[in-house]
Formats: sequence, C-alpha cells, structure tokens
Amino acid sequence: MRRRDLMLGVAAASLAAPRLARAADPRSVLRFAPQADLASIDPIQSNAYVSRNHAALVYDTLFGVDENYRPLPQMLEGHTLSEDKLEWVLTLREGLVFHDGQPVRPQDVVASLRRWGQRDTYGQTLFVQVEEMAPQGERAVRIRLKRPFRLLPDVLGKPAPQLPVIMQERHAALPTSAQVPEAIGSGPFRFLAGERIPGSRAIYERAPGYVPRQGSTSFWSGPKVAHIDRVEWHTLPDAATAAAALQSGEIDWWEQPPADFLPMLRRNRNIKVEVMDNQGVFGVLRLNHLHPPFDNPAIRRALLGAVNQADFMMAVAGTDTQLWRAGIGYFQPDSPMANDAGMAALTGPRDLDKARAALREAGYKGERVVLAAPTDFPIMNAMSEVAGDMFRKLGFNLDYQALDWATVSQKLNSRAPLDQGGWSINCNFAVGFGMRTPAAHSYLRGAGDAALFGWPRSPRIEELRQQWIDSNDEAEQKRLCRDIQLQAFEDVPYIPLGMFQQMTAYRTSLSGVLKGMPLFYNLRKQG
Repeated sequence: MRRRDLMLGVAAASLAAPRLARAADPRSVLRFAPQADLASIDPIQSNAYVSRNHAALVYDTLFGVDENYRPLPQMLEGHTLSEDKLEWVLTLREGLVFHDGQPVRPQDVVASLRRWGQRDTYGQTLFVQVEEMAPQGERAVRIRLKRPFRLLPDVLGKPAPQLPVIMQERHAALPTSAQVPEAIGSGPFRFLAGERIPGSRAIYERAPGYVPRQGSTSFWSGPKVAHIDRVEWHTLPDAATAAAALQSGEIDWWEQPPADFLPMLRRNRNIKVEVMDNQGVFGVLRLNHLHPPFDNPAIRRALLGAVNQADFMMAVAGTDTQLWRAGIGYFQPDSPMANDAGMAALTGPRDLDKARAALREAGYKGERVVLAAPTDFPIMNAMSEVAGDMFRKLGFNLDYQALDWATVSQKLNSRAPLDQGGWSINCNFAVGFGMRTPAAHSYLRGAGDAALFGWPRSPRIEELRQQWIDSNDEAEQKRLCRDIQLQAFEDVPYIPLGMFQQMTAYRTSLSGVLKGMPLFYNLRKQG
C-alpha cells in the first residue's frame, strides 16, 4: 500500500483525536495545532518560526509591516529623522505596559534592541552603523548613526525571525546564549508558563492591559485586538491525529497540514483550506561551512548539478504543480530583485554521474556527513528524506540522524565537529518576505561567524549586499542582485530547493484569519 493511501485511510477512519478539555463557552477558546512543538520561548535566541509565532502573541515591536510590506509605527506614537539622516528619535505610545503591570520604558527598548542586534543578521547590519542609542526623556529613544540607514523602519518591523520584540530590560540584559526565563511582553496575549507542557502544549490568555493602537489591522501592523480569551497550542506531530482532531472539532486550526490530507479536508464543509502566505515558502538545503567536507566550496558547487528541485517540492506539496514551483533562485521570484543570473546551475540537465565526478575532482574522500532530520516536523522531514536519498546516490558517507525537532534545533546552533555532536546538512525553509531583498535575506549572508547557522563566509556577497543597502536607485539594486546571485552560485551559502504554497486549514467557525503567519488577534470564533 502506498504511503499516501495509508495516511488517508487512517484519517478517514476517524482516528481517535486527543480529548482536549473544553471551556464552558467554546467561543472563548481557540485550539491550534502548530507546525512543531515550542522548543524555545526566546525569540531572540531561537530563529525557529514556531518561536517567532509564539513571540507574535506575547510581544510587540516598534514598527510593523502591513499587507503590502510597508513598515508602519506600531508601539511607536511616531518618529523623527534629522535633516542629515543620521539621527532618529522614536517615541513610544502612551500607556504601554508589560503583562506584569510594569510600564514599557525607553530603557527596555534600548536593551531589547541591543540583545536582538547581537543575534539577528539583519539587525547586525543596523548596529554596525549605530554610533549611540540612548533613552531620551520618559518615552523616547534616540539613535545616532555613523551613516544614513534608510531601512531602519524595515528592520525594526520585520515579521521574520528573529523578531525585534521589546522585552523587559532585566530579560534583555541576559546574554543571547541564555534563554530568557519567562516570556513577559506587552502584546495582546499573556503566556501562561505554569500550564506549558514541553512536547505537548503551550497556553496563552488575553492580556487585559494591552493597549491597541488606532487604525485598521493589516498583517503585522495596526490594532492587534484579541477577541479570543484563551489560545491553546496542542502539539500533534502525527498528521492523521491532527486531521481527525480538526474534522471532529477537537482543534480549530491546523497550521501546516501535509499535502496528502488537503483533498480530504477540502471535502469537509466545516473546514476552510487556504494559502497561509502569498509570498510562498522556500526550501533550503543548508550546509555547515565550518567543517569538512562542506568547508570546500568546490564540493558545495558539485552538489548543484544533482539537486532536482521538483523532487523536493513534490515531497512537500504533492503532485499538484499549482502548489509549488521549481527553477527558483536566491530571491523571491515575484519580487523586483528576482533574476535569472547563473540559474543554469539548477535548471540544466540533472546528471548524478557528472556530479559524482565533480565531487571526486573537488576532493571528497569519503568523510562522514551528518544530516539532522526532524521526524516530527513534516516539511523538514519530507525534504530530508529526499536529500538523504540524493546524498547516498552521490556516494557520500551519510549518517542520517532522525531526531525530534527540539534536538535538531539545539544541534543546529552547535559549531562542534561531528565527533562532538555536530552536524553537516540540514533541510530547512524560509518565508518569502525575508527573501525579497538581500538586506533581509538571512540565509544569503556571507558573514561567517555572524551568519545564520551554517556560518558561510563570502566577503564578496557582503560587499554587494552593503552596496545594495546604500543604493536608492532600483536599476542599480537589480544589477547588484544579479551579481549577488552569481556569487551565491560560486560560494553556495545554501542550495535553493524550490518554492511551495503552504496551506493552512481551520474550521469555518473562525473568522478574521490574517494572511502571512499564524496571528491570533483579529480572530473571532462562533459557537
């Protein structure tokens, strides 16, 4: 029996869903099945999307982007920019309080941004230019720059990991190597740490002291009004169990149903299936540049001719080509910066024999490589299985480690060699927002030790990226992105695996579901 038929048969047989305690008023509680368990409550220490989604409930940011990705003031009443464009003054809205009742102060903002700027690759770009950042009065922060930085609102309002959230100074003062001990934000929901069960659930309740801004809600901006009293995240790694729970009403929202289950869910008139993020989701094959054999750029380049993006995308999104695209380079394909420079490396004929010969010529001598695959994260697990097969066919000495997501997440932060628990290969993904420009594209950085896990080093990519940031001319920016993509095919900071549309499924009793990522404000639930 095929895997697809087996899974659909199990789900259709109404596999017993977990019995979740019900509140007296079903409209007051929303039950959500996240993409993976919440392994870290610290959105600065972790770059996992599940930690980002957690932070979006609990915390808030100074700016927020609307559905057109324009940065707008969020926690801010407003801001001013000096005539020489070197001094920004950011003024907080009145009445902002943390969930423990303490006011949000400029000192909290300064400490939070400094901690975030140590970890986030986009934030690091800003802080290279920061000459001074200090509180100014009771509600303002003054940022003095060494040179103009036109993207400051963009970077402080980005919805991609790591979120530039504002936390209390006492937590923001912790080193990024230490996880914050508790999640106390000023966002629309409070995190109930006492009800968290790692590997099983995370619970949130509406924050009574939250002060929404005026205006209209648009994605990550505007009034984040919570209409639901309680949000429960229930970790359901088994897809058949999650499908049965959604159909029976035991859960209200399943973040990432696998493609195999979509036809069945669409047939249920009580369930709505739709695209979560119109910008798409992008498969990423990340290699560890610190250790052999992938410290050798020739070996990384040799892999390009073996990668068939369609294989990876079908594993994730099924055979419906309306749900995925191959022939994807290093930029979001519908963005102005997308281009075809160097794309023959991924779109030319796939030839395993030629790739094996290129690996031998590049100097691969049978070194062990570790592929860290999270079995409880369906998207990554599916891509990992395809990658594992490819590396075996290429003749790699593959150590395929099937682990849970929490363990993989910890492993990816380790720079240790393989004999000390390190890793070589990871299949991951990135959302389209972060791939529209080289400024926000964290996987495309070549900053070495300051880069995202994998730590690729490419001085040329960094030089071109800075030129793009400094430029105000779109034609020049497009030219620079062509040069960046050509250099990426030389240095291979990662290998693009294609683009897919991530579907989400929720019961029709929910309304006000926003696009882009799981957001729990603006939602209403009928009984």
